[in-house]
Amino acid sequence: MDRAGIPNVLVTAFTSIAYNVGANRIVFGGDFTAPIGDPSLPLDREKAYRRKILEKSLEALTQDVEAPVVFTVNESKEGV
Repeated sequence: MDRAGIPNVLVTAFTSIAYNVGANRIVFGGDFTAPIGDPSLPLDREKAYRRKILEKSLEALTQDVEAPVVFTVNESKEGV
């Protein structure tokens, strides 16, 4: 999609696979069973964590990249 001029982001727990297949913008989301969240957290903290992943994904969309780049959520899953 990037080659067609449509920026995109892949949120995944398997960043090495995404990198090896050539995804340009990769956001590390967490566990493979819940790549955009952590259901083991209390609901309010889990929602905050999901929001941070979404915000990081939107930030990644604004970046011009030529090769695969892995973006991570800088703060903990605790939502602090």
